[in-house]
Amino acid sequence: MKASRFFIGTLKEVPADAEIVSHQLMIRAGMIRRVAGGIYNYMPIGLRSIRKIEAIVREEMNRAGAIELLMPAVQPAQLWKESGRWNQYGPELLRLQDRHNRDFVVGPTHEEVVTDIARKEIKSYRQMPVNFYQVQTKFRDEIRPRFGVIRGREFIMKDAYSFDRDYAGLQLSYQKMYDAYVKIFTRLKLKFRAVSADNGSIGGTESHEFHVTAATGEDAIAYCPSSNYAANIEAAEALSLIASRASPSEPLIKKITPGKVKCEQVADYLGIGLERTIKSIVLAVDNESADPTIWLLLLRGDHELNEIKASKVLGQARYRFATEQEIIDWLGAPTGYLGPLNMRKPVRVVADYTVANMSDFVVGSNEVDHHTTGVNWGRDLPSPEVADLRNVRKGDPSPDGCGKLELCRGIEVGHVFQLSTKYSKSMGAMFLDEHGKSAPITMGCYGIGITRILGAAIEQNSDERGIIWPEVIAPFHLVLCPMDYQRSNAVRKQADKLYHELLNAGVDVILDDRGERPGVMFSDWELIGVPHRLVISDRGLKEGKIEYQSRRDVTQPLLPLEQATTWVVDRVCAALAH
Repeated sequence: MKASRFFIGTLKEVPADAEIVSHQLMIRAGMIRRVAGGIYNYMPIGLRSIRKIEAIVREEMNRAGAIELLMPAVQPAQLWKESGRWNQYGPELLRLQDRHNRDFVVGPTHEEVVTDIARKEIKSYRQMPVNFYQVQTKFRDEIRPRFGVIRGREFIMKDAYSFDRDYAGLQLSYQKMYDAYVKIFTRLKLKFRAVSADNGSIGGTESHEFHVTAATGEDAIAYCPSSNYAANIEAAEALSLIASRASPSEPLIKKITPGKVKCEQVADYLGIGLERTIKSIVLAVDNESADPTIWLLLLRGDHELNEIKASKVLGQARYRFATEQEIIDWLGAPTGYLGPLNMRKPVRVVADYTVANMSDFVVGSNEVDHHTTGVNWGRDLPSPEVADLRNVRKGDPSPDGCGKLELCRGIEVGHVFQLSTKYSKSMGAMFLDEHGKSAPITMGCYGIGITRILGAAIEQNSDERGIIWPEVIAPFHLVLCPMDYQRSNAVRKQADKLYHELLNAGVDVILDDRGERPGVMFSDWELIGVPHRLVISDRGLKEGKIEYQSRRDVTQPLLPLEQATTWVVDRVCAALAH
């Protein structure tokens, strides 16, 4: 490729609406251009990197035995109504009607469509296992799209779906995809972690997320440096920080706490540690033609509620926080003075594991400006229901017993799910086993955010000058930068010779023949992030040398002219191989 025949749209200024490095650099490097919130044009530079990511993903999917197909982006609503997700998915699902007033969706994912394929095509156990995958555009109507391609509304995803006769078969298919994902992200030269995760709106029994570790990541990851344990904070198990409950040692006393509505204020006012207080969180689950069920969740004052865990305890993902009037009607006081003592109406009380082992603790008295100290389970309150309700914190014991947890941030780039029979049962995807008995197909699904990988890779690979691509993702492996290409016959002849030699050797090379000044030329390619650069000049040619520059190194070695091609090819190939 010659730069004069290509489109290079670099920008000097940082876009005002770009919040993180990857968003800023992708726009400045001419990779993307905004069309609407969370929707982008992928310009030629960006598309070259996308195609390279797709090629690696396809190679590993094919190697793992998956079979490529292509499903429609626009899907009939009837399939979503059959699965039950038409009402469950929420406002991220973009709904539309055709000219005949029939309902459709722009697919955020394809479980329904692929299950429809399975129920029509897979009739016998002999046809399984089988795994279909596609590389397709998805649309999720994010309430607040941000961070460029990290949290966009329209994006490219690789999604795969496995079909097995039973759970044992699913385990094998799941492991194949898990291993394929490890190979993909390793080949892409990304620093990543595979973590246990919540299944979310996809559903199913078990899942793992693949996170590129980055300070700008939206997800918090808990991991143990002493073991292989890692989990999204939504799914990380929070063990009790107290081994066993001590016997009561203080009397039960109601104390005046004027205007102290937060645990921190109460602890400071009473002169005690925050870890001796308990915060009360009131949730409601609505019931048809009846009062809501009110739940009182109890956490230690210095802990935070994990809403995903709360939804599992309540058995209802669509719970809500109780209104102020409901709180007063059931507990007798406004927020800030709540607790499990002296409630007006029956309330389901659930204590976090740590709270269940506390003694002599402090709770709200369900009376304005009052809290009660010296509260104990068994003596003052009946033993509560107990569950894991909180987010883990740095220093908590690792659930595998191998040390203490650390926290880091991550950008989710892949997710694998064990769906089991969630979709096959609701949509009637059945098969006949060897005994002629009908049974639901057991499914798994596996997604990779192709376009999100671009942003995640930049978050890990950039500096003040621009992007630093790993060779496998770079839009070009190497750029030839000739000085005075248009005016120097010697420079032009040597640049053209090197260009063809490198192309023939399999190097993805671009020759910058635009006639730009050296400073502009170098700045453009450093911003774009091409890993290798050769500079050809009259002065260097007179000395029989060519200047080499790695995007990752400061040094600029001079290469003998006759060895330049072989030296660079070896270096590029070595980088691609590791």
